[in-house]
Amino acid sequence: MHITQLNRECLLCLFSFLDKDSRKSLSRTCAQLREVFEDPTLWPLLHFHSLAELKKDNFRLGPALRSLSICWHSSRVQVCSIEDWLKSAFQRSVCSQHENLVNEFLLQVCDRCPNLASVTLSGCGHVTDDCLARLLLSCPRLRTLRLENCARVTNRTLAAVAAHGRALQTLHVDFCRNVSAAGLLRLRAACPSLTLSAEHSAAMIPDQPPRARACAASVFPAAPGGLCLPHPTSSCG
Repeated sequence: MHITQLNRECLLCLFSFLDKDSRKSLSRTCAQLREVFEDPTLWPLLHFHSLAELKKDNFRLGPALRSLSICWHSSRVQVCSIEDWLKSAFQRSVCSQHENLVNEFLLQVCDRCPNLASVTLSGCGHVTDDCLARLLLSCPRLRTLRLENCARVTNRTLAAVAAHGRALQTLHVDFCRNVSAAGLLRLRAACPSLTLSAEHSAAMIPDQPPRARACAASVFPAAPGGLCLPHPTSSCG
């Protein structure tokens, strides 16, 4: 029996065992297999291990998508996490190659994947509060949101969760240095049933623009010996 003699259900099952690249290669063999590749029901899960994968044409976004993860473990994540005003010209050029990539991809998800239930973003240093707020508004069935080492995530994302995450059951904001203990406490008060994890986030040193640093230095002058007095910190979750 030739593969094209299998019915649609069997072909979808066969495709489901293949990775994204293999699915794309098989779809190029004939129009029938191309239609199977384009079927939205084939794509309930999407997992990406690098930002370069987001630019490939080996997957489809659609209403069947339930789980999405972008976990980027690269040395360039450290460059993305540097405050913008401290980046060198070389570091800015590195970031310019992918600075808007995740945000633009998530906006496509907002438009095409209203039934999304779980999102994991790790090492996505340029993803913004505005983009995450749009995601919460566009995907009302979102139950799990995991954010790790996302330097631009702030208390505004926590406020968006309180305002728009009606179905959200689990929120992780681990190693997100611009999330504060006060913001976490406000979210706990607004959403007492939410399972909230904030490993190290509220205990990390948040970004401060140069002007705010100068003000802080005038309020907390250097201690004897040239060491700065530490700020009291607290951890929530």
